[in-house]
Amino acid sequence: MVIVLAILFSALGLVLVLGGAVPVISHYSSTQGYAYSKQALQASNSGISEAIYRLKTGKNLPNSVTVSLDTGSSTITTTAMPDGKKITVTGTQKSYQRNFQANLAFGDGIAFHYGVQSGMGGFVLQNSSSVTGNVYSNGTVTGSGNYIYGDVVSAGANGLINSVHATGTAYARTIQNSTIDKDAHYQTLVNTAVSGTRYPGSADQPTADMPISDEQISDWKTWAASGDSVTCTNGTYSITSSMSLGPKKIPCDLLIKGNGIQLIVTGPIWVVGNLTTQNGPIIKMDPGLAEQNVAIIADDPGAPTTRGLVTIGQNTEFQGSGTAGSYVFTISGNTASENGINTNAIDMGQSAGALVAYANHGQITLGQSVFVKSITAYKIILTNTANVRYDSGLASTLFKAGPEGGYDILNWFEF
Repeated sequence: MVIVLAILFSALGLVLVLGGAVPVISHYSSTQGYAYSKQALQASNSGISEAIYRLKTGKNLPNSVTVSLDTGSSTITTTAMPDGKKITVTGTQKSYQRNFQANLAFGDGIAFHYGVQSGMGGFVLQNSSSVTGNVYSNGTVTGSGNYIYGDVVSAGANGLINSVHATGTAYARTIQNSTIDKDAHYQTLVNTAVSGTRYPGSADQPTADMPISDEQISDWKTWAASGDSVTCTNGTYSITSSMSLGPKKIPCDLLIKGNGIQLIVTGPIWVVGNLTTQNGPIIKMDPGLAEQNVAIIADDPGAPTTRGLVTIGQNTEFQGSGTAGSYVFTISGNTASENGINTNAIDMGQSAGALVAYANHGQITLGQSVFVKSITAYKIILTNTANVRYDSGLASTLFKAGPEGGYDILNWFEF
């Protein structure tokens, strides 16, 4: 009997011990699971931070890679999107997983809405030059019967369109000696044929800002200055054989010379002086830039009215990266025209290709047989058979923003 009672008490004690142990074990398991989940979260966050860092700094990032960490592992998958990158990361610790996604957009976007955009200096067409695309001028638009295959605007109280044939609609306070195939918005109409509807008494169109600000150009110059230095000889850095260049600051004039030699632009180039091309070189964007763009800038802050000039010689060819939406952007910081001095900030003759010419404080003159995608300047002159043929891809131009800003983070979330 005593033995039976002992066994019963032992069994009861065991039940009580086990009854108390189960919650403890369960609590321990729950705590351990929580810790593993937090570690998986940390691994996922670390993985996505690493991916963003690599993209923003231009470092290599495979389409799929697994990174081992003390707290677990991260599997990073990068998918190319039309406007940037999608990053998905799975953080794993034991049997626990946490998933994150980040969407990144390409760097700075700048819109060029017109084939030709000029400042108060106006826009002049001479000889048989023409524009295939829309024209917007803060000054006057004058020609000698030249064709503008699109709409034309001369903004402000002194707006004047004179002696052009526009296949689209025209807007100006005064339109004279012209042919307008569609509608005309004006206050004064003189010796002008209008095929569409006439809108007398129309309000003046507002003046338009230039698409690239001085602040943005300054940022690109800062980026260019972060590259290695070059050695100038007698005040000039000469490129006479094929090479890649950028980001780079050229502390003197830059000469690109040689039939068929290629300058492959890999980052912004800042020429603290004049840029000249001769004898048919090819200037193209690096294929790795894809639809992104970088600029070649000629600007000497110490001599803004006399330097920063761009002279494009005959048969110079401009090419994008090979991806739609890529162009060579040539920018002059020369301010002569804005200060009443008749100097060409950018002067071009017999060249063609994926070029966008930009001189928001200066004058651009395009000569014979020049074909460009778009031009923007304080004053623009087209001569001989020059033609601006606008590319619709310029309406949403993407620029690589710099070593710390090639991508902008749109969102970052757990799923």
